[in-house]
Amino acid sequence: MSAVEHDAVAAATETMVGVTGTPCRSVVAPWGDVTLLGAAGSTLSWHVAAEDRWHVPAEEPAVRQQRIEGTAVVETRLRIPDGDAVQRVWSVPDLGGLTVIEIENESPLPFAVAFSGVRVLTERPPADVPIKGLELPAGSIVLPVGHRSSIRVAVPHDPARIGVWALPTLAPMSAVVNGWLTVVHRASRVVLPDAGLADALTSARCDLLLQGPVDADDPIGFLLDVAELVRLGDGVDAWLPEIIEPVAAIGRSRDPEVDGALEACERLALAAGDDRAVGDIAKLRARRVRDRRVAADAAGRPASFSDIRRGASVGRFVTQIERRIADGGRLLTSGIPHRWLGANFEVHRIPTGTRSSVAFAVRWHGERPAVLWEQHGEPQRLTAPGIDPDWSTVEPAGEALWSAPPQPTRIGVSIDLGTG
Repeated sequence: MSAVEHDAVAAATETMVGVTGTPCRSVVAPWGDVTLLGAAGSTLSWHVAAEDRWHVPAEEPAVRQQRIEGTAVVETRLRIPDGDAVQRVWSVPDLGGLTVIEIENESPLPFAVAFSGVRVLTERPPADVPIKGLELPAGSIVLPVGHRSSIRVAVPHDPARIGVWALPTLAPMSAVVNGWLTVVHRASRVVLPDAGLADALTSARCDLLLQGPVDADDPIGFLLDVAELVRLGDGVDAWLPEIIEPVAAIGRSRDPEVDGALEACERLALAAGDDRAVGDIAKLRARRVRDRRVAADAAGRPASFSDIRRGASVGRFVTQIERRIADGGRLLTSGIPHRWLGANFEVHRIPTGTRSSVAFAVRWHGERPAVLWEQHGEPQRLTAPGIDPDWSTVEPAGEALWSAPPQPTRIGVSIDLGTG
């Protein structure tokens, strides 16, 4: 891999980890190298000495990477003889912010792992042996990893904590994963047959929490991002003044995405208890409803899950997903995707209006889907025009048996997971 190719891949696919509410941020390259943001040149590289040779992950073809359940916890697998060296990276707030690197040996033979580029805290002293077969920068350390065991190091973000010893007892990776899931599910939660779609939603929200909204040069994306941050627990009062100019900028736009952005901003103003802002945004939305041009622009074939693309604005991406689940009170407007037929699924806290949301689950009785729903806030009239046009309800909760879905067209979920 050339230097140009190396840099291009890293820019396209690196993943951020960190701790919200602190400056602790790092990015993980596709091969597992970890760069601390805010510290020039501070990149931690790892290398594995297996029984056959030294393996340099940045140069190996057999490297695979994933985010654990879509969260800001990154797992990188390096193929070695008879197994994998597995690196996992996450961040914790301990000692002013630590990026934790765990190496697990999923092979029947021991190996050694070397770290270079950044001094780390370790659980035990590094090996006092010469490094052979690989040239490493001064200050690199080597740690043995027994078969079916693991070691852990951490990079401190507080310069006063830099050292090579005395890593404190830290929360396990599973606790960090669960912590991220708890936060992102404050907004809404989906349990879908397409696990990739649910994980993409989690990943997008983690990225938003760590990276913040897009620039206000994209006013719709900025407003949707800010509204999503508030749903995730960010303080609403700090953001309310920031939405004034973007709302004014999009007020007369013919872009159909404006309606979703204004609805999200009205929810944000309601959360802030700002009655004046609520009234102003509601008037703007009402004026757009009367504008036939906007209605014409928004008309047409209901969007399906196959239309979803991940772009720079996380809020826009989340809105695309949620609007396909519930567009106002219309549930699953484009029908049940082909790959979901016969599979149970459920969703929670999906907005149906500025003051309402819905949770519903689908369970199958032969070819017919049974829906169980519960509305929160102001009840809406629920319908399912893409599944059972004759069904509707205003009940706050209940269950019904929908008609068997029509012969489906092949609908997939295509998601661009590139971060913006």
